[in-house]
Amino acid sequence: MDELNGRMMACQILITGLIARVANESPDPLRFLTDFRDEIRAVVKGVNIAGMENTDRVRQVAQSTVDELFSLMKPPSSD
Repeated sequence: MDELNGRMMACQILITGLIARVANESPDPLRFLTDFRDEIRAVVKGVNIAGMENTDRVRQVAQSTVDELFSLMKPPSSD
């Protein structure tokens, strides 16, 4: 289980870095991040989760993970 958690963390770090890289190349990075976050939240909200009794809990954890990923990103510095 620890190996799986480590791999998931590595994927989250990689995805966060890629999103930040694209945002930094955008003319309006904060707007890009906000729009992208909203799109990802909409996908998580609408995805079909089959084979589980408590899909609301899975969806809630996914939403909080998305929020956590985007909270790690800060606006680019002005230098």
